[in-house]
Amino acid sequence: MNKEQYLHQLDVALKRLPAHERKDILWDYEEHFANGIEEGKSEERISASLGSPQQNAKELLASYHIGKAEKKVTTGNILRATWAALGLGFFNIVFILGPVIGIAVAMAAGWVSGAAFVLSPLMVLASAAVYRGTFEWYDLFFSIGLCGAGLFIMIGMYYATYALVRGLIRYLKFNASVVKGGLNRG
Repeated sequence: MNKEQYLHQLDVALKRLPAHERKDILWDYEEHFANGIEEGKSEERISASLGSPQQNAKELLASYHIGKAEKKVTTGNILRATWAALGLGFFNIVFILGPVIGIAVAMAAGWVSGAAFVLSPLMVLASAAVYRGTFEWYDLFFSIGLCGAGLFIMIGMYYATYALVRGLIRYLKFNASVVKGGLNRG
């Protein structure tokens, strides 16, 4: 495949990137071709040495989305980075999707249990209002204790969520570097 075909396929595969990012990447690849031609290589040989434009685009998309998730941690950025890393290879379904689902379930369970504990005094009062004559002071004081425990759980979940999201981003970067060719490659 010649230079124009290679760059066109790469451009099409990178269509989900912003225009300025795509332009920079294509310029870098044009520079690879220019350097190779100066060294006396043919365009076909250069394109073969660069690898598949589709695979390169997957790697570039994953790197872009992981970098974006590092800069601004939002649910959308994390999901896009995870999805892009999943696209790098079939084995990533096990090595990325499994931990992501596990972390998401653990975080959801922690947040829900903390919220349930915090709301327990309201549930005791609602129960006493619905079922008159069943109010016990012990239930109210116990639920207030649960509310305090729930606040501690939610504070812990805030820090745990922060740490887990940062860890997930590091794991996605590690996984992308392994797929790109090992840990020795930047």
